[in-house]
Amino acid sequence: MASMEISGGRERRPRNHELPLVPFIDFLLCLVAFLLVTAVWSRMARLEADAMAPGGREPGRQARELHVEVREPEKIRLTWKEGSTVVSMTEVPRAVAQGNGEPRYPELARRISEEWSKHGSHRAASDRSLDRAVLHAGNSTSFEDVAAVLDSLHEPRREMARGGTTAKVSAFGVAFAAD
Repeated sequence: MASMEISGGRERRPRNHELPLVPFIDFLLCLVAFLLVTAVWSRMARLEADAMAPGGREPGRQARELHVEVREPEKIRLTWKEGSTVVSMTEVPRAVAQGNGEPRYPELARRISEEWSKHGSHRAASDRSLDRAVLHAGNSTSFEDVAAVLDSLHEPRREMARGGTTAKVSAFGVAFAAD
């Protein structure tokens, strides 16, 4: 313990006080250690998300996007758009095939692959960009159906150069549209 002596006149309260420095230093060290650990772990728990806002693109040139609408119970609509201009629209029947107890859409996966081979713009292995697919699902769409459509969207694959090698990656980067 540290003490502090102040000599002075006559007063009712004593001016000499004992300061508990060791517990205070222990507390500060624990606080610094806690802050350092939380700073490291907070970076690891961060989820990278991108709004994919149109502000980063060249003015006047709109990127081609595939819009997948899963709102109707009997069909799924595939629409290629450049901005607000519709380039192509296809409807696929919502035929469910069960695989490992989970719903699958093999016809949808085949049609998405065909549509990407016709309208996709990022095909070269040196191109690091992905084509964008926007998934429009209604509020009543089940999680299993959304997961099956996402699996179908990741079916078309292309070569992409990574480091010194090429790897097969999904052709689409998927975004969700809010209703």
